[in-house]
Amino acid sequence: MGFTRVTVSIKALRSRNGVYESLFLVDTGATDCLAPAKKLSEIGVEAVGKASYQSADGSVHEYHYGLVEIAFMGEITAGRVIFGPDDAEPLLGVTALEFVGITVDPASQTLKRLPAIPLK
Repeated sequence: MGFTRVTVSIKALRSRNGVYESLFLVDTGATDCLAPAKKLSEIGVEAVGKASYQSADGSVHEYHYGLVEIAFMGEITAGRVIFGPDDAEPLLGVTALEFVGITVDPASQTLKRLPAIPLK
């Protein structure tokens, strides 16, 4: 099974320090997005909370998170981004995908737009 990646732009909600743009790994097992803490700090993202997150290997880590604008595939949403380790691969979590009506086709490992965003 392959990996799906997409170019994502992250922007702080209350800052004019720019945008962090990178290729993010689409991770349907992750709820929130994750980016290197250093990159988030450089664009003015502020930590607003801290939560425990479970990694794919089962280990639990506490990370700060901030609120950001998330843009990809011509869509814009807002949500949480985790201040990850500086060497971390950026992750696009399932919440951002669902908010804009995009899903991963498991057969082709590509991103597909839903005909409508579910309200049910």
